[in-house]
Amino acid sequence: MDQYYDYNGSSYDNKSPAAPDHDIKMRGRKSLDITGVKQVESFDNEEFLLETSMGFLAVRGYNLKMKNLNLEQGMVSIEGKVFDLVYLDQQQGDKAKGFFSKLFK
Repeated sequence: MDQYYDYNGSSYDNKSPAAPDHDIKMRGRKSLDITGVKQVESFDNEEFLLETSMGFLAVRGYNLKMKNLNLEQGMVSIEGKVFDLVYLDQQQGDKAKGFFSKLFK
């Protein structure tokens, strides 16, 4: 898949300089390859918190393990049972504040 869509519905190809440098490839909810990773904020066997070029990404699951980490290339590989992937956008309000406070306990 070499075509992307932005928020306005406009499309552009993968060779364009505006193409995102953050991708996620999941195979069978057992393996994730993530590119565009700037930093691994925290991780354990149930949750990874990654800073990517498109915002913070929380990966939650069971028996999660980091199989590969290369921050020079911005790549992380994770194995285990994946339950959800959530981008943590900066929001105002108590709901977002409560979610972040639970994350950083």
